[in-house]
Amino acid sequence: MDILRRRLIDLRESMNLSQVELGKRLGINNTIINKIESGIRSVSANELSKFAEFYDVSTDYLLGKTDKRHYYSLTEKDSRAIDQKIKDIIDGLDPDGPDFFKNDAELSDEDKRLLTVSLRQSYALAQELAKKKYTPKKYRGSEK
Repeated sequence: MDILRRRLIDLRESMNLSQVELGKRLGINNTIINKIESGIRSVSANELSKFAEFYDVSTDYLLGKTDKRHYYSLTEKDSRAIDQKIKDIIDGLDPDGPDFFKNDAELSDEDKRLLTVSLRQSYALAQELAKKKYTPKKYRGSEK
């Protein structure tokens, strides 16, 4: 099965949509969606744009030109850098260091885990927003 068909099916199924319901939402006859997913009919440029917009992915992702759903999606390298930064921050919460807590309380393992999750989400979001804002247009692929 070609990558476009596989991704269209996977995205539709991940949203628990039937072909009929997807057709209604996109304004495309469900028999056309069935033929596209079956490989009987190719996708028009207009339909490809509708799918990409509806699923909030790039057309390059749908076509298999990239595995990143957006040009600003984080890479493995980005994720490793964020994880290292978070580790450095958490390791910096040393009991012998500055006192951030009242009455010399220590950070429990659960508190550290929650803080790590929160910091990771914040750093990842900030990184994606920066990529979205500062990536030159010529590197944005098919996205605006």
